[in-house]
Amino acid sequence: MIEDATTLVDELGKKFDYVEVNEQSTVIIPADKLLEFMQALKDDYGMDFLTNETAADYPEENKFEVVYNVSSIENGITIMVKTSVDRDNPELPSVFSVWGGANWQEREIYDLMGVVFTGHPNPKRILLDYDYEGHPLRKDFQWKGGRE
Repeated sequence: MIEDATTLVDELGKKFDYVEVNEQSTVIIPADKLLEFMQALKDDYGMDFLTNETAADYPEENKFEVVYNVSSIENGITIMVKTSVDRDNPELPSVFSVWGGANWQEREIYDLMGVVFTGHPNPKRILLDYDYEGHPLRKDFQWKGGRE
């Protein structure tokens, strides 16, 4: 049993050759390994709760970064996992099949940022009208009287 987040992150970095760990002990994985990695977190490491899922826009780097905070309630451990997706084709696999709590969080990210989660069971807007055009949390979103 792993007793703290630092030990878990170190072990993940050693076990998965595609994992990077930055100076804040955030686990960074490539998008094509996302689902496999998240399933292993749940099955092999008891990370049973998706605390939060959100996204950040980096237009200067032409990418979105999707951030997952994943916890083990039993062990009191939380780690941060990040992956990036191209702004021109913002598609990532949904982690709904791993943690059902991703349902509304991925819908919100789609609605406000435009990241599409493939395999999501209900990929519709959640906050804005269905006919609303655009994704208002993108840094290049233009609104009347707003950014130029």
